[in-house]
Amino acid sequence: MEIERKYLIRQIPFSLENYKFHQIEQAYLCTEPVLRIRREDNNFYITYKSKGLMIREEHNLPLTEDSYHHLLGKADGNIITKKRYKIPYTNMSGSYTIELDIFSGIFEGLILAEVEFKTEEEALAFLPPDWFGKDVTFSSKYHNSTLSSLH
Repeated sequence: MEIERKYLIRQIPFSLENYKFHQIEQAYLCTEPVLRIRREDNNFYITYKSKGLMIREEHNLPLTEDSYHHLLGKADGNIITKKRYKIPYTNMSGSYTIELDIFSGIFEGLILAEVEFKTEEEALAFLPPDWFGKDVTFSSKYHNSTLSSLH
């Protein structure tokens, strides 16, 4: 089960050079249900995601590089590329990892932050850092599967 909140970011108030990141490329074979393929650095996955906004069922299975490229040729819509930074964050609610996605390609300029939680209560009680922008958790407009189908 994936429980996450998602935020738009207008400006990052610090340098990212000291944070680890992954290069991600992903595409969608289907959006209802969501079937996604992803290359994260040199690892390859196929993912099933259920319907939902903040809480969704999610299952990842490994792919070979050849399988990934075969399926990439069958994908619908936009191929999404982004750099994902992992940023530790602690507040009075607890310790979290901010996954900061800086998009490139067709979505150049879009920056989103996601934070995952163990429970719905924890997610709803989360106080984001002041540099986070609008909470878009409950808008499917910012799901990558939706972005994949934009023209």
